[in-house]
Amino acid sequence: MLFLQLSLLLLLFPGGDNEDAFQKPITFHINQITYIYNHTCAGTLISGWLDELQTHGWESDSGTTIFLWPWSRGNFSNKELRDTEQLFYPSEILMMGGCELHSGETTTGFLRAAYQGSDFLSFQNNSWVPSPASGIRAQSVCSLLNQYQGIKEIVHGLLSDICPRFMLGILDAGKAYLQRQVRPQAWLSRGRPPGPGRLLLVCHVSGFYPKPVWVMWMRGEQEQPSTRQGDVLPNADGTWYLRVSLDVAAGEAAGLSCRVRHSSLDGQDIILYWEHHSSKSWIFLAVILPLVLLTGLVFWLRKRWSYQKTQRASS
Repeated sequence: MLFLQLSLLLLLFPGGDNEDAFQKPITFHINQITYIYNHTCAGTLISGWLDELQTHGWESDSGTTIFLWPWSRGNFSNKELRDTEQLFYPSEILMMGGCELHSGETTTGFLRAAYQGSDFLSFQNNSWVPSPASGIRAQSVCSLLNQYQGIKEIVHGLLSDICPRFMLGILDAGKAYLQRQVRPQAWLSRGRPPGPGRLLLVCHVSGFYPKPVWVMWMRGEQEQPSTRQGDVLPNADGTWYLRVSLDVAAGEAAGLSCRVRHSSLDGQDIILYWEHHSSKSWIFLAVILPLVLLTGLVFWLRKRWSYQKTQRASS
């Protein structure tokens, strides 16, 4: 049944009937972190994630799931959601478990636990396995857990059946949002000069979705290998932002351009030329500077006229 659902999902997504439907594995996972203030006070944070998008939270007082998107329930019934919810009732350990959908019709489940910030154990091939550097304590815990066949069956079912079915339901219910294409906006600026006689050219790309994007400083059709790319950062509206810079000698900036490629552009790259940016800067100065001087002159004349008016009145 699960493989039938996977096949149907491939048909639901644009281009899903070919091998490029899922070029990148899709992961759904749940994070659980328990923090202890003292012997009488502790708390637990639980969250659900579809790749880098948070889809679920946890109400610690009532012990219930918070659905952060209208489609976060997937296609599970209320009973299925309640039953699954009980499997993640807080325990005193840091844990991450979930499943990954690969291209084609395969899924991989995973469950890992950490203790005091270090890997402790994992669930592999229907057994609990201690992490290599976790020591005797993890080996003892795994030996104990492996004695309970019922627990292993529950975990195996959670990772191999419940998690994949739930993730497929989320992908189906949320496909309109998850598959949206938002065109990036790009602009150029100067950064702080890295040294005497040098320029830091900065290309900003913002507001794009999905996350994969290609940005490069170019000279003609030649990529500039010294291009430095920052991290792709999230915007508040769920889109992404990227800053890409290039350190060049002041006399070598002519002929450089920033090229942006993104799936929303339909093969029409955004190309911003540094000369145009420099020309606009000079045009801006040419317009603003006379206005500033004119404003100062008007202010000076008005002040002088007011002073002369006061002098005449006093005489």
